[in-house]
Amino acid sequence: MAAKDNCCGDDSHCEVRVLTVESSVVWGHIGNESVVFPLQVLGFDVSTINSVQFSNHTGYGKWKGQVLNAQDVSDLFEGLRMNGLLQFSHVLTGYIGSESFLEKVAETVSEMRKSNPALKYVCDPVMGDNGKLYVRKELVPVYRKVVTLADIITPNQFELEILTESEVTSEQEAFVAIDKLHQQGVKTVVLSSSSLGTKGILLCLASTAANGKPERFRLEIPQIEARFVGTGDLFAASLLAWMHKDGNLKVALEKTVATVQSVIQRTLAYAEKVAGEGKQPTPAQMELRLIQSKASIECPDIELHAEDVSHIPVSKSNS
Repeated sequence: MAAKDNCCGDDSHCEVRVLTVESSVVWGHIGNESVVFPLQVLGFDVSTINSVQFSNHTGYGKWKGQVLNAQDVSDLFEGLRMNGLLQFSHVLTGYIGSESFLEKVAETVSEMRKSNPALKYVCDPVMGDNGKLYVRKELVPVYRKVVTLADIITPNQFELEILTESEVTSEQEAFVAIDKLHQQGVKTVVLSSSSLGTKGILLCLASTAANGKPERFRLEIPQIEARFVGTGDLFAASLLAWMHKDGNLKVALEKTVATVQSVIQRTLAYAEKVAGEGKQPTPAQMELRLIQSKASIECPDIELHAEDVSHIPVSKSNS
């Protein structure tokens, strides 16, 4: 039990390899650049496939780069396959903008799971936010199939609505929608962010059916009035890590939220300082201060605690 009480646990517990399929940028921290470092400092070997390769994230307004297609990722998988290297304990997927690319990833996850039934797939179904898609609409039905392969998914409120074709305007409706995903085989669903809380509060909801008995949690997060990019990727990576290490959804959720909060608070403090008093920080100044947050990533200081709401019945009237 002592190993569970420290931040990493014993060395053997951390010997895992994650394949992460995300976007990639030369400058800044989003996609793989927001995922790899946190996983590595937490003791995970990480292999990456880039779904896109851009100079910087699109929030700058100008960018250059390449979008990889299904043949590109198929070639990479084939190279790994030829050398017997499709050996991963976890797969993590984030932004993928092509239906055929996503289908090829899902096909390969299924292939890997046949040889390794213990493979854990964590899917961040990046499709949109605040009522707006920022991927092609043709990707939506593909994601509805893909998430059924996942052990853990981390949608935001809008993505939860899209995946379940349900309206989510309350906490009750959110858990009803989450239950729909459980019924489709998804063991753990974490609503990474929502506007379902009271004013100034973001509500994070989590539910697992992995242990036979449903467990549900809610965690309130004070809203910071600033726009951050890459936090969803950091959230998914941290959740993967702490679920593996602790195997406890409540603890993993608290550590994940603590990690993200520490990083964005450090980021905002830095951005405001370099921008100067009264000036709006630039996108470059608002890039996540991940490297500077190494200690917080390794041992997050939990200040916000999740409430167990498993005892509250979920009405099926809206399902």
